[in-house]
Amino acid sequence: MPTEFRGSSVVGPDETLHVLVPTPALAEEVERLSPRVRAYPVDADAGLPTGEATRAQVWVPRVNRATLPGNGFLDALPRLRLVQLLSAGAERFVGRLPRGVLLCNARGAHTPSTAEWAVTATLAAQRGIPFFVREQDAGRWSFATHSSLVGARVLVLGAGDIGRTIGRMLAGFDVELTSVARRPREGVHGTDELPRLLPVADVVIVVVPLTPATTGMVDAAFLAAMPDGALLVNAARGAVVDTDALLAELTAGRLRAALDVTDPEPLPPGHPLWSAPGLLLTPHVAGEVPGTDARAAAALTAQLARVLADEPLVNVVDAY
Repeated sequence: MPTEFRGSSVVGPDETLHVLVPTPALAEEVERLSPRVRAYPVDADAGLPTGEATRAQVWVPRVNRATLPGNGFLDALPRLRLVQLLSAGAERFVGRLPRGVLLCNARGAHTPSTAEWAVTATLAAQRGIPFFVREQDAGRWSFATHSSLVGARVLVLGAGDIGRTIGRMLAGFDVELTSVARRPREGVHGTDELPRLLPVADVVIVVVPLTPATTGMVDAAFLAAMPDGALLVNAARGAVVDTDALLAELTAGRLRAALDVTDPEPLPPGHPLWSAPGLLLTPHVAGEVPGTDARAAAALTAQLARVLADEPLVNVVDAY
């Protein structure tokens, strides 16, 4: 497989670039790139592309699309060469696209907001903010002392853009930071060192992509290695964490957690996570802040500009 893909792998030098996008506003923005571009707002679940839209070389799915369309949508696009995501998570598409179709993500578009959520959730959990909000709702003035982030030993699992940004944000709290990734390098420990590193971590922040290797990575053994009272923060994907194993630790009161993602997701009514002690839960909103859509759109238009100029494409997801 080539290590570099250029725009010519998507469209010829004199061809019109046809792009399917999820919204009319994005179609307008994309068409402003060049007279060579035609964009079509398409709902992949509402029906098959028709007319000129079937000539699309590029498909841009909506953000947080749960699955590939199962209605013959991709079969209706014989010229498709590139699926360009508006988010970083590509696990729903890896290995599932037709042969010859590139997959690229929008790495970086959600980095600031996701890192911000991870630090916010860590601070809130450490300082007992959920407890105080409940007491406020009940009209009780309840004095209590909780943990602190200042000086804490924080392990960040995942050393990509989000993990590095979290590290920079935490610098002002004088934490003892440990970065862990699949491949060790300068300043980053390998995952094979987790059995040694977890027992001395006050906070573990998870920001790895969901892959076969990371599915269920935070299992019973992983959680058991964390010290009593430690905090698990998951801003990755729900399936990275073994939900039953985490529930057991939360119910026992041994660990605490802050989750923006769950398995299953959305979390169904009555699921035991809703009432689990020591849990701060948000509904997959880490990336949902003003400016995120603009950053994702900018990543898309920059990529399409590379296609038109026959430059190397960025953020190609050939395998995680």
